[in-house]
Amino acid sequence: MTVNMIVPLEVGVAVRNLPLMRRFYEQVLGFAFVSEVAVPPASAARAAMHLDGYTAVRLQTNRGERIKLLAPANTPAAAPAPAFILERPNASYLTFIVEDIQAVVDQLLAAGVHFLTGPERIEVRPGVYLAFCHDPEGNVLEIVQYSDIAAYRPDVHQQEKR
Repeated sequence: MTVNMIVPLEVGVAVRNLPLMRRFYEQVLGFAFVSEVAVPPASAARAAMHLDGYTAVRLQTNRGERIKLLAPANTPAAAPAPAFILERPNASYLTFIVEDIQAVVDQLLAAGVHFLTGPERIEVRPGVYLAFCHDPEGNVLEIVQYSDIAAYRPDVHQQEKR
């Protein structure tokens, strides 16, 4: 079976402090607000989301991907972050592929973001640079730059030439 996507990928991120997280993704990362909806308890429970309901805020990147910030009506306690990303069961993170990684790292540092990898990009293999940081609630974000983006994503490069 093949899933035939009809729009760009959307990712849901469970959050505790919706206003804080919305400000970060909009003002620091530059995502555009799309919508906010409150889902009542009965619907949220049937959808296996939360017994007490939740609020979802949709934000969109400049390339059309969307992030849904999902905050339950009753905020759960924060879990401690492990020292290494892959030490947490079911670990996941958001990857942002950018043209100038150091400029993005510098912008995030200026906004007070803490980097797990330090203030400089890391070359993990020839021509591939990355940096890992946390958003305000500890979700992991990966910033990546490829020296040859056309080799990494020829599908996108060909579409942009048209």
